Amino acid sequence: MKIRIAGLVNDSIVDGPGFRFSVFTQGCPHHCPGCHNPQTHDFNGGKDMETEEIVRQFSQNPLLDGITLSGGEPFCQCDACAELAGAAKKLGLNVWAYSGYSFEQLMEMPQARQLLQMLDVLVDGPFLMEQRTLEARFRGSKNQRLIDVPASLAAGKAVEKPEE
Repeated sequence: MKIRIAGLVNDSIVDGPGFRFSVFTQGCPHHCPGCHNPQTHDFNGGKDMETEEIVRQFSQNPLLDGITLSGGEPFCQCDACAELAGAAKKLGLNVWAYSGYSFEQLMEMPQARQLLQMLDVLVDGPFLMEQRTLEARFRGSKNQRLIDVPASLAAGKAVEKPEE
């Protein structure tokens, strides 16, 4: 399966806990003012890549704790991101995703369900410049939440993950 990406980062320490393989998807409908990845907004930018090649790359790193799906907006490419997340889970890795959509909005999107079921943590909500913070771990603005996805799916509502 093909996925349109802006880039890949091996051994990231800023996109979730531990060493992570970060996949920056290409294309984002949110266009948040002050976004730190504005080059990922254009749906025609970046490059196409086979998901199996990305899986090959992250499966070769024995130091990884997990993968992070970022962007852009990963939920604009749910099927390809779910394939990456599923492969990561089979390797025993945890999976985080960043989305400009809220958990509640994603629950209303039928195409988002398969990807949500593969996630351990969702950092949800748009980046809001007026709520920008350097103190919220793994988040850029105070409105963004760390969602415990399995607990949230079981409860049928967003359950925030306590800060580590």
